[in-house]
Amino acid sequence: MSDWTPDIERLRRFDDQEWLAVERNYAGRLMAYVHKRVPDRTAREDVVQETFLGAVRGIGDFDPVFTFEQYLFGICKNRTIDWLRRQRAIVIQPRGEHEDVPILESLFQDDETPSGIVRQDDLRRAGEELLIGILRDWVQETWREGEFTRLMVIEALFSAEWRNRDTWERFGLRDETAVAGIKFRALKRLRELAVARDPRRNLLPLLAVALADEEDRPAIRVPVAWKKGRVSCPARHWVARHVAGALDGGPGEYVRFHLDELCCEWCQANADDLRRLEEEAELEPLLERMGQSTLQLLRSRTSK
Repeated sequence: MSDWTPDIERLRRFDDQEWLAVERNYAGRLMAYVHKRVPDRTAREDVVQETFLGAVRGIGDFDPVFTFEQYLFGICKNRTIDWLRRQRAIVIQPRGEHEDVPILESLFQDDETPSGIVRQDDLRRAGEELLIGILRDWVQETWREGEFTRLMVIEALFSAEWRNRDTWERFGLRDETAVAGIKFRALKRLRELAVARDPRRNLLPLLAVALADEEDRPAIRVPVAWKKGRVSCPARHWVARHVAGALDGGPGEYVRFHLDELCCEWCQANADDLRRLEEEAELEPLLERMGQSTLQLLRSRTSK
């Protein structure tokens, strides 16, 4: 099974067929994600439909540092959170207006200027993109080398923030020193990859702080970048083989770890979608409604 991805330029031109193909290819996995969080079926369908409409509206700002699936899941997550907040607002009284003030005031220090804030934000964003890139490079390199235990150890440490002791016990390593050695070699390689991606070393100081994680609140954090970039999420065809019971060896062990122990919500949604492929007929009415809404929005965009 190949991992179909849309033509972004056609999507930016609001091509009808490409957008309808997006809905047909991604509706199932988005519905599987929402299904675990929104109990009402009609509300689930609304969230998925709002996700695709939001994708159409925002496609002009699509950031190629992420995959299109990540783009869609990001919108879907936000729409799900919006729905949950609306439900919560029905039963929970709002807090006093002054309760939010300290949170807002703490976002910026008194001596920060608007231009300084923008520069810091641009620097943080660039640093995070660099971090996501080198983490993804390292994961792909480690996968090609067949070093799946190393990959699981580093994901447990960097993404799930396991303790060294828990990690060596889970993977049957000699002791915590063995875990520290794997981490040391991974950090060394990540720094080499960073230099290759940032030869002028403009962002390396920021990245060094993130990888060391010694500050209380570094500007960018490895666990956040790992999850945001979904750097270790296996391609859909690997998940499909796992669901079919046809994935053995190192790849099989890794995918089971990623799904069952680290509980990646995006990959679990993919797996749930694949398990329910035989129920695809249930999606047809939703796809029909979404298609009509999407085409209406596309017409309004192309007529401007």
